[in-house]
This record gives sequence, C-alpha cells and structure tokens, in this order.
Amino acid sequence: MPKMKTKSSAKKRFKLTGSGKIKRKHAYKSHILTKKSKKRKLKLTHSGLVHKTDEKSVLQQLTLK
Repeated sequence: MPKMKTKSSAKKRFKLTGSGKIKRKHAYKSHILTKKSKKRKLKLTHSGLVHKTDEKSVLQQLTLK
C-alpha cells in the first residue's frame, strides 16, 4: 500500500500548536491595503485558530488522522 501524501496547499497554510490545535493566518492581508484601516490590518496580521468544525477536514488534508 502506498503512503498517503499530504496536500501541499494545506502544509503551507496550517501549523500545529503544542496542544494540538491548528494555527492559520487571516485572509485579506495580501493586496488592496490602502482602503483598509490600520486597525483592521493589524488584526489581520495576528494568526488565529481553525474552528473546531473544520479541524477534522484540515487534519485529513495533513494526513494526521
């Protein structure tokens, strides 16, 4: 049986924390930044966590479960 491959897009976008949660970056921070407020851009800079309803699918893409 061949090994399961990790989805390349998922391994670039997600990281596991020490406690097993999945870290992600916010969208809308790459271009057209002139019309966005400083406050909004600052909040988008910080990373967030994947919602628990999406965790199963992300872990499957990372071939961890």
